[in-house]
Amino acid sequence: VIYSIILFFILRKYYKDIKRKYARLLEATGELAKGNMNVEIKKNLGMFNPFKPEIEKIQEGYKKAVEEEIKSQRMKTELITNVSHDLKTPLTAIITYVNLLKEEKDEEKQKEYIDVLERKSLRLKVLIEDLFEISKANSQNVTLNVVDVDIINLFKQVKLEMEDKIAAAGLEFRCDYPEEKIVIPLDSQKTYRIFENLLVNITKYAMPHTRVYVQIFRKEGKTIIRLKNISAAELNFKPEELTERFVRGDVSRNTEGSGLGLAIVKSFVELQKGELKIETEADLFKVEIQF
Repeated sequence: VIYSIILFFILRKYYKDIKRKYARLLEATGELAKGNMNVEIKKNLGMFNPFKPEIEKIQEGYKKAVEEEIKSQRMKTELITNVSHDLKTPLTAIITYVNLLKEEKDEEKQKEYIDVLERKSLRLKVLIEDLFEISKANSQNVTLNVVDVDIINLFKQVKLEMEDKIAAAGLEFRCDYPEEKIVIPLDSQKTYRIFENLLVNITKYAMPHTRVYVQIFRKEGKTIIRLKNISAAELNFKPEELTERFVRGDVSRNTEGSGLGLAIVKSFVELQKGELKIETEADLFKVEIQF
């Protein structure tokens, strides 16, 4: 009887302890359910301790999801603002010069206005095409025509076709390629656009009369393409921001283009199961693609 009484009190104490710890666990999960992501469980939960790291994982997951949603909403707002700005600028110029052209009698002036109209129309065309490309890529509504692509030869071709822009920017390319071909299954048109956008980005934002370094090589079963250049402007932003839509290397947004170049590069690389890395070190701008 004495043993039973002692055992009863011990079990009752143990039961109350379990009940108290369970109540603490229930309180924490209740706070999470209400949306309080900062709830902490500092006390020892005894047999319920294995739940603590799982609850922390849930907290981190919820926090990340909320941050991503906030970021997504911010990007949507910025996208609408920037699209409006970038569409309005050439459209306003086109309307203005069309009105001037109607009233102008001087043939030289008319020719000058037509040249401006052509430039602004082409800028508008580039913007609309880039918007179309990024929309398709983000919706995964893209059909890839995968063929065996000689990645070195394709890069040389893109670089050759851009020699005028490279020369105008006063850039000197130092290219390091292996002698043998590097052939990998890719969509040749999408890969061409990747290289084109990267080189256009360099010609726009690299410091004039500096060197650009290009490396293409194989390592551990991967094809790696690296480009490095010195930026003309101070790199005072996060590298990952450059692959977001309408982010440019110049904050003033005075350069020609859509601001979608690197966003398209990232989309086309990821569509082909590749990886894009962007790094900055002082004024050194580095891009690496792995396929």
